[in-house]
Amino acid sequence: MSRPVLQILHPGIFTTVQDRGRYGFQRYGVPVSGAMDQFALRAANLLAGNGQGAACLEMTVIGPTARLLSDATVAITGADLTPTVDGRPLPRWEPAALGAGSVLSFPEMRDGVRCYLSISGGIDVPEVLGSRSTYVKADLGGLEGRALLEGDVISAFDDAGPVREAPTGFEAPSYGRRHNLRVVMGPQDDAFDDDAVAALLESEYTVSLDSDRVGYRLEGPRISHRTRPDIISDGTPAGAIQVPGDGSPTVLLADRGATGGYTKIATVISTDVDRLGQALPGQTVAFEALDVEDAHRAMRGTEALISAFAGLPPPSVSVDGEPFDVLDLEGRIVAGRLPWTAGARSTRRLARATIGGRTYEFEVSSEGGPGGTIA
Repeated sequence: MSRPVLQILHPGIFTTVQDRGRYGFQRYGVPVSGAMDQFALRAANLLAGNGQGAACLEMTVIGPTARLLSDATVAITGADLTPTVDGRPLPRWEPAALGAGSVLSFPEMRDGVRCYLSISGGIDVPEVLGSRSTYVKADLGGLEGRALLEGDVISAFDDAGPVREAPTGFEAPSYGRRHNLRVVMGPQDDAFDDDAVAALLESEYTVSLDSDRVGYRLEGPRISHRTRPDIISDGTPAGAIQVPGDGSPTVLLADRGATGGYTKIATVISTDVDRLGQALPGQTVAFEALDVEDAHRAMRGTEALISAFAGLPPPSVSVDGEPFDVLDLEGRIVAGRLPWTAGARSTRRLARATIGGRTYEFEVSSEGGPGGTIA
């Protein structure tokens, strides 16, 4: 069951329903979509007593003005769009109980671009291909596949869990105007010479006005190719830095296409894709290269913080007492790395995973050494 919660009096600049994304359909050309700042969406949901993947409102630059149609608990995270209720400041990054008849508004952008409003119970819109996220370019998902309009009514489910507080010592992110992004080189960095790689890693780029949820186009030093910029189309992960023939890099984001035919010099790590989603055109970005193990370590830090928001111990997985990588069905790392003995053709180990407070035991097999398959 669900209930009407919000009536939109003014929709803001671009407000859509988003969750964690639409996975499993990229092979049919359907983009993932979902929140541009995944951490902020997940935290908002946990604070409001929802599951991490519940649907929220993603508000861009200027949020909506809305009247509460029923009592509701909300949580607001991400960008500081100066939320108010009946003209009084509303705290961010903590749950707040609002009464029916109250007017919620977001009149001014102070820091960051995208703000997330979670409603206790989660927003009730139809699931389309397993997700409630809005993909506006195809009129898919969300509320009629579009951004919110004046007069829209937003409903929320009734089955909310207990609200939560932010973990002790947590400090709300400060986004600023300069965004330092960590990248793993590749998958086609061999298509660029040393000068091109140096241009990417030693320069400062500006976010172009020609930027949206599909990708951020960057203005700055040209990145030249060794030969042609084109490749046979392959998969495009979030954060991939695609370089077309004009040498201007574009970082692919939530609404990116399933495949692309330009070389990708590097990929922004998932933790920092969230930060890029808070960048405004005209602001600057700089890149720093790191290896895959450091990228995994950054992700483990994010997952540990999410677990703290949920009131759970951090995810932990071990093989014979050693940490190793475990991926969920969406390819996201849960924790650790897989030990492997040099010279071995295959390895079988007993794994133990503690996730969500429950412990599981299973056998992990690695065939063919590093880069081989894991089952």
